[in-house]
Amino acid sequence: MMPEDKALRVGIIGAGLQGGRRAPVLKQFPGNELVIVAADHQESAAQLAENIGCEATNHWEEVVEREDIDIVLVCTPPHLHASMSIAAMKHGKHVLCEKPLTRTIEEAERVLEAAKINKVILKCGFNHRHHPSIQKAKDWFEEGIIGELDFIRCRYGICGRPGYEKEWRANPEIVSGGQLMEQGIHAVDLFRWFLGEFTEVTGFISTRFWDIKPLEDNGFALFRTEKGQVASLHSSLTQWKNLFSFELFGQDGYILVEGLGGGYGTEKVTLGKRAFDEPFRDETTEFRGGDISWYEEWKEFDAAIKEKREPLGNGYDGLEALRLVNAVYQSTRDGCTVKL
Repeated sequence: MMPEDKALRVGIIGAGLQGGRRAPVLKQFPGNELVIVAADHQESAAQLAENIGCEATNHWEEVVEREDIDIVLVCTPPHLHASMSIAAMKHGKHVLCEKPLTRTIEEAERVLEAAKINKVILKCGFNHRHHPSIQKAKDWFEEGIIGELDFIRCRYGICGRPGYEKEWRANPEIVSGGQLMEQGIHAVDLFRWFLGEFTEVTGFISTRFWDIKPLEDNGFALFRTEKGQVASLHSSLTQWKNLFSFELFGQDGYILVEGLGGGYGTEKVTLGKRAFDEPFRDETTEFRGGDISWYEEWKEFDAAIKEKREPLGNGYDGLEALRLVNAVYQSTRDGCTVKL
């Protein structure tokens, strides 16, 4: 087991939104050091590096090849995830790769194989598992407070922004899906975390506002387990007021998670119990302040590396979430339920 005081040196590939979110988190961990940031545009890398106090380069290969780097964060558009992650792992680096893990299932399988062969830790960027409201919901669920789950329901949407159709997220050569893959995949990962594996998937996608076809601006999906438990998802790019609602209904009660902070409203979790003849009551906990999920996710990844174990939201979770979203697309194309 790696000593807890072993300093971990980190390189980030990508200086966009996600790189900008993750880099400051590293400064909160005295045992970690951000050494270098890479981006195609030297100016972007230099700006983020200056803010953090590290080196900058416009050659991502430099990050994965350096012998003094222990961890590589891949924060680029999805079409680059597989090649960069595999290259980093071949050089013995642990990798945290943003979601979706890759563009295709075949790429994801190659990434997982590289992690296995090179005996390194691979994590997919599923920060939603680390929101305090979701963590509290998981604790209540595992304590058996609401009993066995009957169904999960999630609505997750944003309002888009002018010019969205010109961004890389709207380019099918770069991404493998629209809003369902971009944002809805977080909910899909949470579904698996609470319910386990699914055996059937049915879905529809539509593109009615944003000029991004063949990508979707709305995705609707049903996932069913072998026991008959169902998880339903609506992921939307035309939710004109941002919304995150994640609801778990069990035999003995329910848990509601609402908001993610910021534009999604105050993050809160509510617990209610089934009570036919008693006065109805529930309890709500609010989590105020900034978004701590990025900090908590890195804390978990850091611990997994030092303890030489699989992290929460590992490479396999990334692969299976990708597989489920692709099953929704297949269901839409074929007009039928997809058996897994």
